[in-house]
Amino acid sequence: MDFNFSDDQEALRDAVRKWVDRSYTFERRQGIARAGGFDRAAYGELAQLGLAGLYAAEEHGGMAMGPVEAMVVMEELGRGIVLEPLGQTLVASGVLGGYASDALRAEWLPRIAGGEALVVLAHQERKARYRLDVCEAEATQAGGGWKLSGDKSIVPVGDQADAWLVPARAGGKIALFLVERQSVGVQARGYGTQDGGRAAEVAFRDAPATLVAADGLPALEHAVDIGIAALCAEGVGAMDKTMQLTAEYMNTRKQFGVALSTFQALRHRMADMKMQLELARSMSYYASLKLNTPADERRRAMARAKYQLGMAMRFVGQNSVQLHGGIGVTDEYVGSHYFKKLTQMEMTYGDTLHHLGEVSARMQDTAGVFA
Repeated sequence: MDFNFSDDQEALRDAVRKWVDRSYTFERRQGIARAGGFDRAAYGELAQLGLAGLYAAEEHGGMAMGPVEAMVVMEELGRGIVLEPLGQTLVASGVLGGYASDALRAEWLPRIAGGEALVVLAHQERKARYRLDVCEAEATQAGGGWKLSGDKSIVPVGDQADAWLVPARAGGKIALFLVERQSVGVQARGYGTQDGGRAAEVAFRDAPATLVAADGLPALEHAVDIGIAALCAEGVGAMDKTMQLTAEYMNTRKQFGVALSTFQALRHRMADMKMQLELARSMSYYASLKLNTPADERRRAMARAKYQLGMAMRFVGQNSVQLHGGIGVTDEYVGSHYFKKLTQMEMTYGDTLHHLGEVSARMQDTAGVFA
């Protein structure tokens, strides 16, 4: 199997890296975090690069690219710990493109691809504990449409989004709906998150909703899997930059008159971190390559990838702090923000223990990655 990236993919990587290095500096990120954790102007810049239309078809103004290109982009955004949730845009584009009606796709995908509309997934509930089949929100038919009631928690930039993809029970099973922000019966309470980003608690009370998929659980699982693959790539980028920052610090910080990098025990620690990074990178590749496979195979792959990424993110982040010492947890130092980001990503879309259980539950007679 050829794991080399194409010239177009490398050009895409280069364009995103240049934007992160030049336009999304640590100072700008800190300003966005202090202002609430989301900047529509920064998101618009990502859209101008065409990134909001990665998954959208060309007929809807998108780039019609696939999971590998998305992985390349999310790695670079992870290197800059970009707060704007492009991963959510990939989720919305993938779900609407794969499950929505032609009319709904024509209405929303061009707006998403152009950056005019931000659509995010609002699926988490307090009692669900990462389970996608646990849903208390309900939808009922009203005339020729639907009304949706329920509460969703920790919705990414939930009070800034233009619409939400919301699972709710309808007719005894989970369906997937799109609810617009300006709809009557919607209330969103935003707050900052530990990584400097933004989330919200969103309440729906007989809010008008548009049906995306009547059999919504497969669509919801696919949405979460797209999010996991994007998050894995983002985590690899964040760990890569964390390793770089740690190596630079060890080469400049001196103890007993010599650089920390000369101590063999610390060099071994860095080698262990590098091993975890490369294990994570390989599993991120695996997740992206499995994203368009049949549902059972895809779900197994995402659980395996998220478990390995969770272990690696925790190991790299915590060891980076240990090697830095006290400065590694100060708000003024950029490295502490990578640690917080990695810690939060480890718990997003299911923590490591949850996905270990998923791997165990989905294990077949022949165990292993390629079973």
